[in-house]
Amino acid sequence: MERNNFVPKLIAWELTRTCNLDCIHCRAAASMGPYEGELTTEEIFRILEEITEVSRPVIILTGGEPLLRKDLLDIAKKAVSLGLKPVLATNGTLLTVELARELKKVGISRVSISLDGATSLAHDNFRKMPGAFEGALRGIRILKEVGLPFQINTTITAVNADELPKVHELAKELGAVAHHIFLLVPVGRGKELSEESLSPERYEALLHWFYEQREKSGLHLKATCAPHYYRIMRERARAEGKEVTYETFGLDAVTRGCLAGVGFCFISHKGIVQTCGYLEVPCGDLRKNTFKEVWENSEVFNKLRNFKLYKGKCGKCEYIRVCGGCRARAYEATGDYLEEEPLCTYQPIKAEVLSQRHS
Repeated sequence: MERNNFVPKLIAWELTRTCNLDCIHCRAAASMGPYEGELTTEEIFRILEEITEVSRPVIILTGGEPLLRKDLLDIAKKAVSLGLKPVLATNGTLLTVELARELKKVGISRVSISLDGATSLAHDNFRKMPGAFEGALRGIRILKEVGLPFQINTTITAVNADELPKVHELAKELGAVAHHIFLLVPVGRGKELSEESLSPERYEALLHWFYEQREKSGLHLKATCAPHYYRIMRERARAEGKEVTYETFGLDAVTRGCLAGVGFCFISHKGIVQTCGYLEVPCGDLRKNTFKEVWENSEVFNKLRNFKLYKGKCGKCEYIRVCGGCRARAYEATGDYLEEEPLCTYQPIKAEVLSQRHS
């Protein structure tokens, strides 16, 4: 594919690493800090302007806890003025009616709030903070009061996998517009949960369950850090005699499993660019280079865009362009982000043919 075919459609921006929670799965191992060297308001404005030289993506304003950033409203307002689409990712515990109204006024189009359990016991144990569940629900009630659309995000491990159906029902009851699931990538404090990672077989079964909620959920569903879903979606659709098109499957039909470095990137609180927040390999420094220079010239990005370089099963897989395997999990397991996804049970047809020829 030509270089120009790879444009950022989604950018996650860690505005601050400071956070009021200490969640057990946090990729950044974030806490109240303080953290030195965070980008200034002026630096963020400059980078936002540079991003528009490449595309006008959705900008996920995240952290840490982005509501602890005093210039958050100014940043959101600047993004909107440039034709960018800012959304907010928060734990919800710090929202007030006044703040929510201001977020809506400056142009935040959606807020995501994480619920990793359907009860205070389950969620608070995961978040390592008593009252986190009630705080998140309070934030959700505030968003509903001011008319700001919200989605529920859920990080899945073996610890809370049984909670997923209950969280899904709760998301519907609360009036969420979407439910996005995130399959744990064991980085940061999440490394402590590596033994609680889902087995490949349970991972596969969970994604099949998620697919089955599509037509009866009423919510927009998205699986993140779970690229296998886009292979499963096509397998299931084919078995059901369906064609995977934008008309039948919406954005899921035209997106890819692992977008890292292909249509997505991450910007840290210090301006370091990564393919995603979980693949901790620096790809550029926005205090030294423009966003355009990093996006187009990063060696890591350009390797990830060349699917012929992928190794193991992923390199032989007929679903390489729609799945791609989680590059961060491959890196954590092997030290090589081009290696095969370690939690995939699928045996590529191409690999089977090659094996038969050599047996």
